[in-house]
Amino acid sequence: MIQGTAADLIKQAMIRADNEIRKRGLQSRLLLQVHDELIFEVPPQETEEMKQLVKNVMECDYGFKLPLKTGIETGDTWGEMH
Repeated sequence: MIQGTAADLIKQAMIRADNEIRKRGLQSRLLLQVHDELIFEVPPQETEEMKQLVKNVMECDYGFKLPLKTGIETGDTWGEMH
């Protein structure tokens, strides 16, 4: 049950992120989902805007009693972030 809920939440976050990126006309793109992580390719000039965008779409109000928290890491490669 919980695993299915997590999958649904990440799918919703992916859709919301993509919609917001397109709406803002950003060059950033969602590249990959790995379990509960979303990997984006982001031009340097969009880094700060994307960090806030991703935090907002990942932590939006889903109606749970406790808020969802998101960790955001940046790096030139995915390997640098782990």
